[in-house]
Amino acid sequence: MDMMKKFSKGLLGFGFLLIVLGLGACGRTESTGEEPYEVGILLSAEHSALTSAQEGFIEELEANNFIDGENININILNSQGSSGNLHDMAQQLANDSDLMLGISTSAAQSLAAVDEETPILFTATTDPEGAGLVESVEAPGGNVTGTSDMVPFEEQIDLLISIVPESERVGIIFNSSEPNSQVQADLASQAIEASGREAVIMTVTSTNDVQQVAERLASEVDAIYIPTDNTLSSAATTVGDIAIEHQIPIVAGSIDHTAEGGLATYGIDYHSLGKQTGKMAVEILEKGTEPADLPVETAEKLDLFVNEEMAEALGIDPSSIQIEE
Repeated sequence: MDMMKKFSKGLLGFGFLLIVLGLGACGRTESTGEEPYEVGILLSAEHSALTSAQEGFIEELEANNFIDGENININILNSQGSSGNLHDMAQQLANDSDLMLGISTSAAQSLAAVDEETPILFTATTDPEGAGLVESVEAPGGNVTGTSDMVPFEEQIDLLISIVPESERVGIIFNSSEPNSQVQADLASQAIEASGREAVIMTVTSTNDVQQVAERLASEVDAIYIPTDNTLSSAATTVGDIAIEHQIPIVAGSIDHTAEGGLATYGIDYHSLGKQTGKMAVEILEKGTEPADLPVETAEKLDLFVNEEMAEALGIDPSSIQIEE
C-alpha cells in the first residue's frame, strides 16, 4: 500500500512538472496574456512637440487599457540631440521590446536599422518614404509604419502673407542636417516665390547657431516661416524674442512651436498626432496586425492657433488672423 501511494505521488509530481514546463514554453500570444508587453520609445531630442507626441501616444494606450506598469512596460530613451547615442539606444530597446516607437525621423531610422522584425511605429516624421522607412505610404511593406507630420505648407504661407500683405521678402530658417526640414523648406520656398515674393533661406547646424542666424535673417526680411524642425523648436523662445525685437511675425510649422515663440499657424497638434499613432499601436497589440498592412497616416486634426501674447507684442489684433476658406 505504501509503495502504491509513493508511486501515485510520483506520477502526480511528474505530471505537475510537465504542466509547469509546458506553460513556461508558451509565448505571450499563446498564453493568457498575463505577461506584460514591452514597449520602447526613442526620442531624438527634448522639446515640446516630441514630448507632446509621446504623451499623446501613452494616453491613447491607456484609453485602450494598456497601462504602464500593469499589462505593459514602457521604456523611454532620449538622445538629447546627440545623434551618436541614437544607435546604441535603439539597440538597447530592440533587445527587449515587443513594439517600438521612434519620435522623429532620425529616431525611427535608428530603430529600423537595428531591427527588421519587431513592429516599429514612427511619428513626427515628414517624409517616411524619402527617409527609407517605408516602401510607400500606402503599402509600407516591412515592419515599420506610423504617422507623418507633413504640414499644410501652402495654407501656412497664405496665412503668413495675409498677416503681412505688403511683405516683399519672407525668410525661412531651419537646420540643414534635418531632411524633414529641408523638404518643407523647399516646398515653402516655392509657395513664397509663387506669391511674387522673394524667399530668403538661412540655415543652422545646431542650437548654438540659432541666435546669430535668426538675428541676421530678421534684419533682412518682413516675415519668417519656420518648418517643423527639432533644432528650431528647441530654440523657439530665442527666435520669438528676436521676432519681437524686430517686430516681425513668425508662422511656424507646428502649434507647439508657435505657442513658445511664434505668432500663428494652421498646423499639427503633436499631442493629437501621438494619440493617432497610439491607435495604430493598439491595432498591432490587440489584433496582431502587421505594420506592412497599416498605411502611413497624416494628421487627422489641423487647427488655426494664434499666440495672443505674441500678437500683443507685435501690435496685431489676434481676431484679425484668419484662414481663408
